[in-house]
Amino acid sequence: MSPERAKGADRCEDAVKLRLAIIALLLTACPRAVFAGPPFQTDDPEPVDFRHFEFYTFGTADGTAVEMDTSGPAVEFNWGALPNLQLHIIVPAAAIFPSNNPRLAPAGFGPRAFGLGDIELGAKYRYLKETKHRPMIGTFTMFEVPSGNPANGLGVGKGWAKLPIWAQKSWGHWTTYGGGGATVFDNSPGYKDFPFAGWLVQRDIGKKLTLGTEGFYHGAEGIATAQTRSATLIDAGGYYYFRNPGFQLLFCYGHTAVGQSENYAYLGLYWTWGNDSAPDTSREARPNPPTLAFTPPLPQTTHPFPSF
Repeated sequence: MSPERAKGADRCEDAVKLRLAIIALLLTACPRAVFAGPPFQTDDPEPVDFRHFEFYTFGTADGTAVEMDTSGPAVEFNWGALPNLQLHIIVPAAAIFPSNNPRLAPAGFGPRAFGLGDIELGAKYRYLKETKHRPMIGTFTMFEVPSGNPANGLGVGKGWAKLPIWAQKSWGHWTTYGGGGATVFDNSPGYKDFPFAGWLVQRDIGKKLTLGTEGFYHGAEGIATAQTRSATLIDAGGYYYFRNPGFQLLFCYGHTAVGQSENYAYLGLYWTWGNDSAPDTSREARPNPPTLAFTPPLPQTTHPFPSF
């Protein structure tokens, strides 16, 4: 087969795998192996409000000619534990679809697998609040618990971490945020430390829709992953508000602009709720303040002239 025909066959194979992965996501309403600021890969520094909660159920697909990786069903829970501090957990199911292409060996070889993936724990902390002239700045450190089976390619086998810094600024209906950091492994076979960075711009479109686009870069992640070489992707997506902000549909799709050919997709549902403050139980706040058990009668007043 000529090189041109081989490349065309690879592209067709990639497209078929992506369609199958997206169909699986739609059928299971589920998430993915690399977690970030849903539905985008770039995250933001803004934590969940104090005493508020977020819950996601989502699905993702992220793949190259080497392998297609999906996650789902998965759930994410965020808690505004303190002012400026958010605690975070994701429990995912994971799936891998190696290409088993001899030209790409030893990467992308092995059977397909499905099971529990690595559980993610994290803490987002806002160092600086946004002002008129200063962006919001914070970090979202994540630690991955080795709960997935590394023999089946569903986990790394050791703990690993993501260490980023993020910044955000808003003007009216526009919001932009971004930053970068590093993913660090503990000498895990097949995985290598790599940098990542991204920047996003989004705009509110009326009361029901927010749309955005991002550029996201990651380095080579190792031969045990689908991302064996670096890539910069352009992703587009947003949020549809069934109930603003309490219930939303999240969606995103992206493809490589520079580097290794890669596709990324996200589909999920999001809920948020919470209390702004503890209830006021003071005497003045009661709907019917208590009164004296006995109220003396008021003295009657007589008028010297008749009323008309």
